[in-house]
Amino acid sequence: MTHVRSNAALPRRAHRLPDASHRLFFLAHFTSISIAATAHAAGPLPQGGNFVAGAGTIRTQGGTLDIKQSSPRAVIDWRSFSIGRGNSVNVDNGSGATLSRVSGAAGSLIDGRLSATGSFYLVNPQGVLIGPSGIVTTGGRFVASALDIDGNAFMKGGALILDGDGCGAVVNLGAISSSGGDVFLISRTTTANAGSIDAPRGTAELAAGGEVLLKDSASGPQVFVRAGSHGNVIDKGTIAAAQISLQAADGNVFALAGKHGELRATGTTQRDGHVWLVADKGEVSTHGHIVASNADGTGGTVEFQARTLDLDYVSVDAAQWHLRTPSFIAGPHKASTIARNLSRGTSVTVDAADPHGDIAVLSDLRWSGNASLALNAGRSVWIGRNVAVANAGGGNLTLRADAPGVDNGGSVINRGLIDWSKSTGTVAALYDMNGRYAAGHTRVNPDWHAAPYSGLRTQLTAYKLINSIADLKRISSDLSGVYALGKDIAPAEGESGRVRIATATDSTFKGQLDGMGHEISGLSLLPLLDNGSHDDYGALFPTIGKSGIVRNIGIVDSGAGAINSPIALLAGDNQGLIVNVHATGSVISDGIATSGGGGLVVSNDGVIARSSVSASFGYQGSFGGMAQSNGGLIVQSFADSDILGGTHSYGGGLVNSNSGTVRQSYATGLIGTLENGGIADYNSGRIEQSFVTAHVGPGGYPSGAIAAGNYGTITADVFWDRTATGHDNGVGSGTLMPAANGLTSAQMRNPASFGPTWDFGSNGVWAMPAGATHPVLKWQLAQ
Repeated sequence: MTHVRSNAALPRRAHRLPDASHRLFFLAHFTSISIAATAHAAGPLPQGGNFVAGAGTIRTQGGTLDIKQSSPRAVIDWRSFSIGRGNSVNVDNGSGATLSRVSGAAGSLIDGRLSATGSFYLVNPQGVLIGPSGIVTTGGRFVASALDIDGNAFMKGGALILDGDGCGAVVNLGAISSSGGDVFLISRTTTANAGSIDAPRGTAELAAGGEVLLKDSASGPQVFVRAGSHGNVIDKGTIAAAQISLQAADGNVFALAGKHGELRATGTTQRDGHVWLVADKGEVSTHGHIVASNADGTGGTVEFQARTLDLDYVSVDAAQWHLRTPSFIAGPHKASTIARNLSRGTSVTVDAADPHGDIAVLSDLRWSGNASLALNAGRSVWIGRNVAVANAGGGNLTLRADAPGVDNGGSVINRGLIDWSKSTGTVAALYDMNGRYAAGHTRVNPDWHAAPYSGLRTQLTAYKLINSIADLKRISSDLSGVYALGKDIAPAEGESGRVRIATATDSTFKGQLDGMGHEISGLSLLPLLDNGSHDDYGALFPTIGKSGIVRNIGIVDSGAGAINSPIALLAGDNQGLIVNVHATGSVISDGIATSGGGGLVVSNDGVIARSSVSASFGYQGSFGGMAQSNGGLIVQSFADSDILGGTHSYGGGLVNSNSGTVRQSYATGLIGTLENGGIADYNSGRIEQSFVTAHVGPGGYPSGAIAAGNYGTITADVFWDRTATGHDNGVGSGTLMPAANGLTSAQMRNPASFGPTWDFGSNGVWAMPAGATHPVLKWQLAQ
């Protein structure tokens, strides 16, 4: 049972009624609706039909009424529209749409059969009841509404506004199915389903409101309540559709799963399986079964949004269950329900959306398995005294304060126990820079190991949140701290984008910065003195130390510039770990001897993994798409950059000078300097399992598709596209490469061309998407 109740609509004592009384209240409500609708039904067949727009014919013979529509869209006005038991109305409107509007004083009772080849809209201000014997089948959309639809707007097509003074209920006690479209039931007062609704290729949406927008969408909800009416949406039957939405903005939503009832969203190739229950100013109380999955059986999302959530006894089978409410207290019932569904394999996210909303866990919350729990508070997250939050399996826990990212002092306070000693998952606590983190009692798994390329160092990590450029600059005050972006950030209007994370005496970042998938944009990255000294880098971090980690972040639409000093978009010297980082922008240098730079870093002596750069470079100096020099490891990364320069410029698609290792990486774009190499200008290190499709200019010195000069090792599984690069030779000077490693463009599209060391399998490093002109890294497909 899912029940969303407006506090204004029901007496306060309703909060304390036992479950049986709730059910009796709802059943009585259904009965009154049914009796009222039946009493107003008028006649065994529709009466007084007249085409007022479009064209067609209406013919009655015995217990059958046939509508033959000759225009794509039509509007028919009726004096009454009811279908008695055993009678039928057949609408032949091709794949078009018909709007039937009732002007009489009687509601519409469908106890017989209503069928349409296309879409059928039934509007009756007095209400619509599909009775227990009623059957509605359409090839397109079926809409039953007590709110009016403008005929002229309907004939034009497009979005529709449903409004008016109609106060009738819209109730289904029978069977409604749409083989190729949607089912929408809409009223101002009560919209209810106690029968069955089937829309396998579309959405099934029940809404109550004073004004409703109906807007076509191929991927999401199509009915939006724009003005509330304190109306109710009730489901006690079965709904099966690609997506399901029950919506009453300021009223009540009841999803009362009966013995055989459930909400089941199964998705299509265009729509993910999704269920929405929305009552922004009401209460959601859930007792029933909700299923959401995508068409291939994976994924699926269920979302509740309400002022108050009562979650007793609900079971949710989906990949994700989202709960949105101003604030949230997990007492015995809520904690038990959440834990039970986590153990079923459904990950749960609670968003306390109010800027002052807190989340408090006041009862034990333990689960097994790999589902994850995220508690995102508008202000603070609390775990109460003697309360345990624990996982046995691979589940993750996220405790997020200041979720809006407004620097409100949000804190994460653990007064109980966080126990991950039997879990291989992770715990993240994120709190505002002006707040605090109280770790309380914690247990971690001594055998825990970080997932490959995660960049994590510990199973439990507490982060200070960065929500602004001002916060970003504050990292300089604690270069060993652990930080996370709370949202995308950029300079505010009138604020300088010049940021350099360092102090006058210490320029080495020894802590961690996790972007959490967010981006920093609009930075202006300049050296401090621009005097050409080796450590006067123009970059966000002058130096990332051996213990420093930067992960899961984007530096975008930013610029690094200098005359004499080397520059990059992220770091000058990287001695630590950079993983899952992308950068876009420009790297512009106008010096000669000491200038130039890299897209991500100037010098890499650590590890750069699963990262990318798309930037423009110039004008003088030594440039590398990823790094100016590499003495460490660059793995599973790529650069797609334009490196153009003058008479004192040297370019490498990934690095200018490589004395380390480049593995499973590639370069695309354009390299046009005095001396050019697709991977490296100069290689004294090792290059393996990589390729180049960048255009590599001939330059004034010998250039090569892979390296201008090779005095290290380039393994036999390194390739280039002869046509794209413009080179038949892989190396300009030094140890040459076999000409056979230069492939045709057709060969570059064939995984078999790359040999046995290249893994294109489901768990491999590489992929060849349909239509691709070259391989891509498997991790790119998840971006």
